[in-house]
Amino acid sequence: MRWIQDIGWELIRNILISDRKKRDTKGTVMICYFEKQMRELERSIHSLDEVMFRRMVERAAGTICAGHKIIVSGLGKNVPICEKFVGSMISMGLDAYFLHTNSAIHGDMGLVKEGDMVILLTKSGETEESVRLARLLKERDAQLWLLTFSRNSTLTDEIKDCIILDLEDEGDPWNIMPNNSTTVNLIILQGLAMMVAKELELDVEQFRRNHPGGHIGELLRIKNDP
Repeated sequence: MRWIQDIGWELIRNILISDRKKRDTKGTVMICYFEKQMRELERSIHSLDEVMFRRMVERAAGTICAGHKIIVSGLGKNVPICEKFVGSMISMGLDAYFLHTNSAIHGDMGLVKEGDMVILLTKSGETEESVRLARLLKERDAQLWLLTFSRNSTLTDEIKDCIILDLEDEGDPWNIMPNNSTTVNLIILQGLAMMVAKELELDVEQFRRNHPGGHIGELLRIKNDP
C-alpha cells in the first residue's frame, strides 16, 4: 500500500509543478505583452514635435490668462480621455470643458466662444463628424488644434496647428482597436495640463481649495497645517 501512496504523492507533485509552469508561462507572456506596449508608447511619445507642443502650452496658458477656456472634443474611446483632462484642469481652477463631437452640431457648439481654444482628437483625421465640426468651428473666432496620429489627412491639411504622433501598433490582436492611441492621448493631454499649471506658476493652494475630499484632501490638510 505504501507504493500506492508514493505514486499518489508523485502524481500530485507533478500536477502542482505542471500547474506552476503554466502559471509562470502565462506570467511571462503577459509581461512580454506589457513590455511590448510600453516600447510602442515610448516610440510614440518620442515622435512628439516638442516645438509644436511648447506652442500649444503657451497658447493654452495665454487663453486661460485672457479669461477664455480650453475645450477638448472627441468621440468614442477618446471621450473619457477628454474628461480626464477636463477634470485635472478644473481641479486646479482652470477653465476647461468637454465638447462631444457628435452632440456639438446639435446645439452644444454654443459652448465655444470667441477666443476659446478647441483641441480636436481624432486618430485618423478623417472621421466624418470631426471633419464637419472642424469646418464649423472655423467660422468662429476660436483657436483650433488637432491631436492625431495621421500625418496626411483631411484635417491635417485643414488645421494649421497640429500635434501629430506616430503609432505602429494599437496593442490588440488586429491592430485596430483604440488602445495605445488613447493611452498616448491621455499622456499628451495630462502633460498639457501639468505644463499649463507650471507656465501659470500655480501653487498647491489653488488645488487644495478645490479638492478637500478623500485621501488627497487629507494629505493636503496635513501639508497645510503649521
